[in-house]
Amino acid sequence: MAQLKRFLAGTMALCVAGSLMTACGGSEDKDSSNGGAAKSADGKNSIADVSAADTEKLKEENTGKKYNIYCWNTEFQSRFETYYWPNKDEALWDGVEVNWVINPNDDNNYQIKLDEALGKQNKDGGDDNVDLFLVEADYCQKYVTSDACLDVIGEVGVTKDDLKNQYAYTQEAMTDGNGTLKGVSWQATPGLFMYNAEYAKQVLGTDDPAEVQKAVADWDKFAETAQKMADAGIAMVAGFDDTYRCFSNNVAGPWVQDGKVVIDPQIDEWVKQTKDYTDKGYNKKASLWDETWTAGQKIDGGVFGYFYSTWGIPFCLLPNTLDKSTDEGGELKEGNGGYGKWRACEGPQAYFWGGTWICGAYGSDNIAITRDIMLKLTCDTDIMAKITETEQDYTNNKEAIKKLIDGGYTNPFLGGQDHLSLLSSAAENINMSGKLSAYDQGCNETFQGAMKDYFNGNSSYDEALAKFKTDIKTKYGDLTVD
Repeated sequence: MAQLKRFLAGTMALCVAGSLMTACGGSEDKDSSNGGAAKSADGKNSIADVSAADTEKLKEENTGKKYNIYCWNTEFQSRFETYYWPNKDEALWDGVEVNWVINPNDDNNYQIKLDEALGKQNKDGGDDNVDLFLVEADYCQKYVTSDACLDVIGEVGVTKDDLKNQYAYTQEAMTDGNGTLKGVSWQATPGLFMYNAEYAKQVLGTDDPAEVQKAVADWDKFAETAQKMADAGIAMVAGFDDTYRCFSNNVAGPWVQDGKVVIDPQIDEWVKQTKDYTDKGYNKKASLWDETWTAGQKIDGGVFGYFYSTWGIPFCLLPNTLDKSTDEGGELKEGNGGYGKWRACEGPQAYFWGGTWICGAYGSDNIAITRDIMLKLTCDTDIMAKITETEQDYTNNKEAIKKLIDGGYTNPFLGGQDHLSLLSSAAENINMSGKLSAYDQGCNETFQGAMKDYFNGNSSYDEALAKFKTDIKTKYGDLTVD
């Protein structure tokens, strides 16, 4: 246990001291020669210190009687209970109880609680140990570059052949500087431009996705269409943050390089565009998730479109556009608000937004169960196809997606459109290799927040930039921001 405890406890102390729980890990804890992989006090990876015999034994035997899963909401629990549990290896679960530890991620509470639990992890196992935990794209590198995650291939026992149908970027995001895969996902999250079909017909004369794509094929075309929408009293996008992921996911490198904060030219382009859109009335000056942003998703909400990843339809756009929610007895069919009146096209730039990864925890005494979960929920083609078909979740399995497309898949929310073909193309164009850092969530959110006064005309760009530098230095005291 010794080295892992020392590493995680030290990391937690640094995080608390510098308000780093969003995405912690200072340059002094990294070894640049191995791409930033965290090292223990003696310079070795803690996981490597576990004997091969111990690892092989854990891979084949379950000694724990409780399987502890840490997550921040019930989405994975739903997928687990609906799609994994009926297909589980019964022998592995004999005498083992599943225990859900769900800590909402408000104010980074999930990460705080997870880090506390990992800091108490016993390498020899135990019913209080974390067995499996989930991470999101914005802070996944915090865990990938630590010793908290098991090697998916070398220690959990999932093979490269098992993983062959997954999209490359979903593995790039969870691979450390040594080329070790630290987590897998059941979902891929390529993004599209979701647009209001009624406004498309009103302003562009058509709601056909191929024709609308021509009107938003690049940022110049997008701006031309934005002016047409503005002339008709319609905002092209809801607010400041809507196009952000298109730019932030196409950067040349991570936010932090050699201990220094780097503002990529793509981020600069977002600032220029958003200021221009705000001044010209192309947006409603909304912020992500606020009431104005949400209200624009009504079919008469005055916003032409939203950049959404795959989860955006079932979790945001669909419920937000309904006049009567399903909880109130509303039906998912045309006539209930905007259901069936939205469409999707590729938009001006390939991007992804979000994603959730499954990580096996170092110290788990139920690794065989973790392997079974990873195989069933991320590699099994039939299960993955069923998740997409039923949940509208774009699953991380090329064979499953092809099977659905070839079978004539359509999405009733999108008026019977096959958006899987668009998503499949977008997913192949995503490249996140070398673009992520443990500081991404903090840098993204702090930069977006600092720029709002500039967009609203309440400060100059230089003043907004100075605020970002001050705020990020407060958050991450070990970084250079000049």
